[in-house]
Order: sequence, then structure tokens, then C-alpha cells
Amino acid sequence: MSANEPQEKYQDSELFRIRHSAAHIMAQAVLELMPEAKYTIGPAIENGFYYDFDLPRALTPEDLVQIEKRMRQIIAGNHPFVRRVLSADEARQIFKDQPYKLELIDGLEKGQFDEDGNPLEEKPEISIYTHDTFTDLCRGPHVESTRKINPSAIKLMSVAGAYWRGDEKNKMLQRIYGTAWKTPKELEQYLWQLEEAKKRDHRKLGKELEIFVFDEEVGPGLPLWLPNGGVMIEELESLAKEVENAGGYDRVRTPHLTKEELFIRSGHLPYYAESMYPPMELEGVKYYVKPMNCPMHHKIFASLPRSYRDMPIRLAEYGTCYRYEKSGELFGLMRVRSMQMNDAHIYCAEEQFEQEFMAVIGLYLHYFEIFNIEKYVMRFSTHAKAGLGKKYIDNERLWLKTEDMVRRAMQNGGVPYIEVPDEAAFYGPKIDVQIWSAIGREFTLATNQVDFAVPERFDLKFINPHGEEEIPLCIHRAPLSTHERFIGFLIEHYAGNFPVWLSPQQVRVIPITDSQNDYVYNVVKQLKALGIRASADVSAARMNAKIRSAQLFKIPYMLVIGEREMNEGKVSLRRRDGSRQDDLALESFIAIIQEKIKSRSGELI
Repeated sequence: MSANEPQEKYQDSELFRIRHSAAHIMAQAVLELMPEAKYTIGPAIENGFYYDFDLPRALTPEDLVQIEKRMRQIIAGNHPFVRRVLSADEARQIFKDQPYKLELIDGLEKGQFDEDGNPLEEKPEISIYTHDTFTDLCRGPHVESTRKINPSAIKLMSVAGAYWRGDEKNKMLQRIYGTAWKTPKELEQYLWQLEEAKKRDHRKLGKELEIFVFDEEVGPGLPLWLPNGGVMIEELESLAKEVENAGGYDRVRTPHLTKEELFIRSGHLPYYAESMYPPMELEGVKYYVKPMNCPMHHKIFASLPRSYRDMPIRLAEYGTCYRYEKSGELFGLMRVRSMQMNDAHIYCAEEQFEQEFMAVIGLYLHYFEIFNIEKYVMRFSTHAKAGLGKKYIDNERLWLKTEDMVRRAMQNGGVPYIEVPDEAAFYGPKIDVQIWSAIGREFTLATNQVDFAVPERFDLKFINPHGEEEIPLCIHRAPLSTHERFIGFLIEHYAGNFPVWLSPQQVRVIPITDSQNDYVYNVVKQLKALGIRASADVSAARMNAKIRSAQLFKIPYMLVIGEREMNEGKVSLRRRDGSRQDDLALESFIAIIQEKIKSRSGELI
């Protein structure tokens, strides 16, 4: 794909149509199995599809086998998907025995929500799709015929409970999840990835490796970082500070809450209110815990007179933010309510923009190299003219100008990207960074955003070389995302086998007998004095059990010390991958590990 070629949206792809059509085929199979079933909605989703049903009994694993078998038979029938537009009354007649469909038809007729229950901006036409004996209320799109779906590339995955419209006040339905791919090989790869992801699940490993926990009394989405997690946070912040200091950033600190007026001025209220915690009132004034650091950084810029000689101004902060994510959307460290963000805002003159923007892109590439991230995509998200004044700030001239600036910067910098229309932030274009873990799972890391609206909102100015006031451009970046999201990614990416410099515990020293205990303590003391994270295991367990315990804790190095090693000042080095090196001088080991730590080597052993 060329650098300026728009990316095909998932909703417009063949795979989306395959999955959407598979959902309809599954619904047909369920209705044949249970004719009294009431069916609701069945969209395509990332990696698959689902359909929600109101059923007379609970589904069993045997039911899924029968449904999947029937789906393959339907696919083989080569039934075309036929679309028909009709009136609300005609639709009601077709679905007269389906109460959930009747509710959806009412919403369509009033222009309130679509066939999948999503809010609408304007009243749509009502359409149905029919294949074989099955008809559904649907706007599409679908494949031409059931035979366009490979019957060997579909699989029903699971059954879960789901409230109608996601509202716990409504009836609990049964949701069947499935997946569909173009080829059996793609399905096989996806199923392998799922199994591997279970082993690498950051929630499971995070607990086993004592990195973080959640506690019901503390609250959902509010992680507690254990000492091992604290070490990882300190290492990441140390890396960020080192890189940002070299890049000319100034570090700032901002409070965790602020007055309501600040978020009204920034535009976050009322538009972002649903993602913010409710306000607290003090002395008749409303305060909010901050969902982002941006407005306070703007205030810091505005606190002093600025000259072109000062520009660019780069303000960085690992700021803690709070966002009210719905309970059903919380997921380990990936979706939380409290987060520590690798945040910075760059204020620059227009002629400095390209250099500053590409310096940020360079940061991303630098971090990718450090963390062994081999696959990534830069997505250039632009506006759509139809969304001006609604989804986007209503200034077509500025949109086109800033988008051209970003496009030109990326092309001049030789950085590949794909252009994605109608996915910009409401205040400006952005580069969204997608990365893939070692097992091929895709993650959204962070964004590099251009904000052309906020400098004017906050009356940000600097004096240009002609002695005139000029409004700066603002670049918002967070290349290491939040600690929560990034550490969650790293746990899966490395399966907990972190590079030595990032490992919470780097060395475990193990005596063969109790007579080496005092010497082992001295070795640990020596390592700690050099800044190496070391500990001793002088428990009553057998030596092999101690080694196994350290391996399960994914500690990179184990130093086994017996009588001979103690007398000769040597160690028997065991690595977490099971390899070993005997008769290694302690000084030699120290030189090896210090080099790995100093260089932030990506080697895992």
C-alpha cells in the first residue's frame, strides 16, 4: 500500500461481509433448532461475530456442535443474500412474532437507533436481508451468496450472557460468539493465537509474577501496583526521562483535580462528560479529577510571556488521569479508570512543525527497537467534510492545511503510513500507532495528535521575529502510552520473560547447602550495591526446587553456589531458558549483566 493510499475500513472489507453473513446463517440454524427462539441483533465484530437470542433453555456445548454443523449445510446450499427496502409497517408484519425486532423497527422509524441498537444522527431507510428461509432486519452489507463463505473457516467459540441493549435492567439474553475467516489456515492461526494469548494473558501473569492486583474494596479499574510492578514503572519512567531530556523536554507536574471552568474552556465539557468522574463541590465550586493533562499544560505555557526565541516549548509529565469507563468495558490493565500517561505537549511555530512532528515519530521508532516491536503501522487519521460542525471543529481551511502538513512531514521523513478518512480527533488530524505483540495480536499504543483549536481557546501566543503575536501549533504525544496499557502489552509480548534491564528481579542466588548461606548473602549485597536487583533463596527446599521456583518467576539469572564456587569466587550460572554456564567468575558475570542493563539490551537471556 502506498504511503498516501487510504486504508480500507474493516466495515467495507470482504472479511466484514463474511462475518456479518455468518451471523445470519448462525441465527437461521438456531431458529431451526429452537423455533420458539426470539432473535435480537447479530453484528460482525473484531475477529468474528455474535448473535443475541432469547431462548427457552440454556444452550449446551452439544447445541453449538449441532448449530455449527447446520451452518455448514446452509453454506453449501449456495443461497443468495437478497436485500429489500420496505416501510415500517411492512417490516412489523414480517417480524410480528419477534418483539425485539419490533422494538428496533420503532427506533428506526423514529430515527433513534439502527438495526444494531446504535444511536442515529438521521432517520435511515428500513431494509431486510433474506437468504434461504431466513429473513433479518439489516442494513448489510453481506456476501453475494452463502457459498462465498468457506465452511471450513468458521467456528462457534462460546456462549455468554448479555443484557438486551447492554442495560442490566433488561432481560438477560444468550450470546453466541463465532469466528469466520477466508481460509482454514487463517482460522487455524487465529485459534493458535488465542491459545497462546491465554498462556500470556497479562491478567494471569500479572498476578503470578506479583506485578499488579485489583481489589474490590479499592474499586474496579483501579490497579494496585505491587513492588515488582513499581520497579517496572520506575524503569519505564527512567527511560522516558532520559530520552526526553535528550530531546529538549522540560518536566512539569500538575494536580489531580481542577475546577470545572478549565474543562469547559478546553471543550471537554460537556462533550467528554460521560467519560469523566462526577464533580465534587467545594465552597460552591465544582471540581473534577482530571481525565487528561492537556488543559493544565496549556495553562503552564500561558503562564509566561513567550518569544520565538523560546520556541519550541516541550512540556512532559507522567501524569495520573482518571476516566470513567463502564464496568463492562474494563479489562485488566488495558481498560482502567486510573492511568499514568507518558504525556507531553509541544508548542511550536508553523515553520518548526515538521521537524517537531517527525522527532516524535522518531521517538516511537526508537522505543519499538528497544522493546523488540517488529510489526507496527502508522495510521494517519483525517477528517470528513460531512462531519464538520458535528464530529469535527467547523474549519475546513485549517483541517486541510494541518492534514497537508502532517502528510508532507511523513512523506519527507520517509516513514510509511496508511491514510484513514473520518477517524481524526474532533480538534485535528492524528497519527494512530498500532503495534503487534510477539504472537501477532494487535494493540493500539498511542497517538501523535495535532491540535489547531486549543491554542486559540486558551489564548496561547508567542511573539514572532516581527514583534507580532502569533498562535502556536500544539502537538500532543504519548509514545509509551500509559503505564497500565504498555505494561499489559509487555507482559503478553514477552510472556513475562522481560529483558534483563526491565525484569523486576534480575538475579536469584541459590546455595547448594546451608554452609554457603553467609557467602550467598555477601554476593547479594555486592550485586545490590551495584544497582542489580538480586535476592537469595536460603529456604529449606532442595536446590532443583529453588531453581524451578526462580524459573517460574521468570528471573533471568540464577547463580548456584556450592563449596567449590565459594572457595574459588565463581558461580554456576543458570538461565531461565534452562541453559547453564559453570565455572564463571563472579566478576565476569557482573560485567555481563551490567552491560545488558546499561545498554537496555533486548536479549531475553
